[in-house]
Amino acid sequence: SAMPDEPHSTTRVLSPESQMPVTHFSRRARWVGDQAIGFLMQQAVENRDCVSLAAGLVDEDTLPVEATRAALDSMFADTYTGRAALQYGTTAGTEPLKRALRDHLAHLEGRDLGDLDLDSIIITTGSQQLLALLADALFDPGDICLVAAPTYFVFLGVLDGVGARTIPVQTDTGGMCPQALDAELGRLDAAGELDRVRLIYVVSYYENPSGISLAADRGAKVVELAAKWSKRQRIHVLEDAAYRELRYDGPELPSIWSFDTTRESVVLAQTFSKSYSPGIRVGFGVLPPELRKVISELKGNRDFGSASFNQHLITHVLRTGRYHVHVERLRDSYRAKRDSMLMSADRYFSGIPGVSWTRPHGGLYMWMNLPEAVDTGFHSDFFRLATRTEQVMYVPGELCYPTLCEQRLRNQMRLSFGVQSADSIDEGMRRLANAVRKALQ
Repeated sequence: SAMPDEPHSTTRVLSPESQMPVTHFSRRARWVGDQAIGFLMQQAVENRDCVSLAAGLVDEDTLPVEATRAALDSMFADTYTGRAALQYGTTAGTEPLKRALRDHLAHLEGRDLGDLDLDSIIITTGSQQLLALLADALFDPGDICLVAAPTYFVFLGVLDGVGARTIPVQTDTGGMCPQALDAELGRLDAAGELDRVRLIYVVSYYENPSGISLAADRGAKVVELAAKWSKRQRIHVLEDAAYRELRYDGPELPSIWSFDTTRESVVLAQTFSKSYSPGIRVGFGVLPPELRKVISELKGNRDFGSASFNQHLITHVLRTGRYHVHVERLRDSYRAKRDSMLMSADRYFSGIPGVSWTRPHGGLYMWMNLPEAVDTGFHSDFFRLATRTEQVMYVPGELCYPTLCEQRLRNQMRLSFGVQSADSIDEGMRRLANAVRKALQ
């Protein structure tokens, strides 16, 4: 991708073959580069017999058709509410949904949130839009974002697209290590670069890609470190809680946002894409006061507000209790899929030296480490062996590290149990183990 200080071209470029003018693209368009998502989708199309353990989609059989139909019937039983759903809304989102979200968040937090200002809540088109808006609002080219290693690779692409520098922070089974975060911020301060740090990004629950959650005692430390190193400008924390409600067992964990008692530094991002339906594309954020106006104005430049119809739908689903009934059924379904993948991992990989994997308490993903000699990247022999010979798909782990990261490991895989049936998960894991054994011969 282009360097952050690359100047805009002001000349008319001609193709040497045709001498015809070609399109000039902005620096941000060039920084975006090739998207891994597109390549994975292409591989899925070209290898239709593959069992895909790569797709981070939800299981179609779990989508709430009946609950949605009932909500739509309720919405259009009255002409007034029907027209409201079909009309424009406001940029920041409809007030009925904001009130429902405040109650919903209070339920998740286990405490009263009656003092939470509705103006702090913004409705977005999935949580991905909020991540992109924050990147636009906070980063100039060369500014710094600290992320877990590994982390959500789509957000890494968003950061590349605004010319940000992404610096990885060591993680372990409890997520991002506070000591490592403190040390990295200290190093940047000593190098005279602390003023360029804008954001600490943490996927707090059942992280995409690793399945790991941030340990209960670390959220407060992340907030404390953001405050400690906010010497001349504020360093915000972005808590991506997309998988928060997909908990199958293990402890109930506090949000990072709950430790921000001043509500001035943490941005909480959540979505209904995983817990209800990705098709309606409703997400939301809770924003500190400093960010509300600029995020709303940036959003206004893009869409005048997310689809009012979808917001009214989610409001009805929340208010009638249909949402919570659905989530309980969803957890049961995904818990069984998670268990199937773990049993298959034990069955097929336990006898292969140098292979290990996470045992997630929720979410949709498992993270697997292979022996160092096995490169899992798109252009590796192993990727071709797995996808073409054994007919099984995975996400290469290297995608989940910043592009220029020196610690970018190349022997890891993200495996998803969200889409496939239990039998297909077992077959996919069998094929993947065959590929590993052949690669080690």
